[in-house]
Amino acid sequence: MFDDPEESPTERAADPAARAQEQADAIRMHAELAAVFEGCRKFEAQLKPGLDADVARDVQRTIAKLEKSRDPILPLIPDESAPEAQRLLKLADSPAISTNDYHLYRRPGEVMILRLLSGEQVETFYTRMTAHFNAALAGVQEDERSSLEWKNDATSAAYLKALDEIKIDMPGRYLRGPIREHNLNVLSTQSADEISITHLADHLMSVPVADLVGEKSAPPDDPAERDLAWFFKLFSLRGMVDGVERMCFFVFLQKSDDAGW
Repeated sequence: MFDDPEESPTERAADPAARAQEQADAIRMHAELAAVFEGCRKFEAQLKPGLDADVARDVQRTIAKLEKSRDPILPLIPDESAPEAQRLLKLADSPAISTNDYHLYRRPGEVMILRLLSGEQVETFYTRMTAHFNAALAGVQEDERSSLEWKNDATSAAYLKALDEIKIDMPGRYLRGPIREHNLNVLSTQSADEISITHLADHLMSVPVADLVGEKSAPPDDPAERDLAWFFKLFSLRGMVDGVERMCFFVFLQKSDDAGW
């Protein structure tokens, strides 16, 4: 799951600290995915097909505009775009869009997912994301120590030391403190040209693939690797609405043999 970067062993060995940081970054990204998509497994969230097409397309257009408006260094939404960010976060107040659940808009070969969290649900998200990160990091540290410690060479020792020293404040990394203190709106993204749809549905969500993407788009019973490959992009919008912490997750999925977004 946490593949090494595509570089030669010599290049990796030249900077053990960078190699350890790459491991930590991969773990952090997967911890976010696990926290975003585990609702059906852990918190009685439901898949709810039938998200209104106009709402889905409006969220898609708005989130794309917000992405373009972000600060190039930090994922902050500028003040002039804040009303649009707030409008999306306020979808949690809509009687047609329940928080916690996964609201789906589907077309053949394409799925949009909208998930909103509010208040204590946001607190739980950060707690779970931190737990996923810490557990995965401990596992990688143990595995790497078993694989490399016996070599007793300086490069391996430096890498293992750097890996053991990795400490990431996950809420801090996602700017939770500044969001709450200064009423900031923040948008971060995560994407993959190809993600296994069975990994997403079966492993992360514990739902049948057909329930997620629809019967017509589900892979066959004996799928080839290409049948499982989907383009994936996750948008994570965070902010405060009337003193209440909100999160808006928007996911775009498209079969990789189709045109990209």
